[in-house]
Amino acid sequence: MPKIHFINSNKQLEVPENSNILRMSLRYDGELPNRCGGGICGTCVFKADNGAEFLDNVKIQERRKLGEEWLGEGYRLGCQTFVTNGDISISWDEDITEQVKKRKPDKLQKEATTAK
Repeated sequence: MPKIHFINSNKQLEVPENSNILRMSLRYDGELPNRCGGGICGTCVFKADNGAEFLDNVKIQERRKLGEEWLGEGYRLGCQTFVTNGDISISWDEDITEQVKKRKPDKLQKEATTAK
C-alpha cells in the first residue's frame, strides 16, 4: 500500500491504492488545509515534493483553478488528486494557498465548430 507523507504535519499514512489525498488527510488528520472539497476554492493546494509520478492525471477543475503555471511547478489540489501505487511526500505553503484562492478559474477553451 502506498504511503502519503504530510511534511507540514510530519505525519505518514499508509493508504489504499487510488486514495484521494484530501479524504485521507481528513480521515487520518493529515492537516492538509481544506474548505470546499470540489476544486473551486483552492484551499487544499499542495506541492508533490517526492513521488509526483504516483499521482493520477490532472483533472479539469485543477487545470482551471491552478492554470498551467502552478501545475508546471508541481502543485495539485488535494480534493481532486489520488495517489496510485507508490509513496508520495506533499507539503503546502500558506502564501501559495492564498494566491491560489484569489486566482480566478480559467475558462475552458471550446473548440469552434461550424454548422454545415
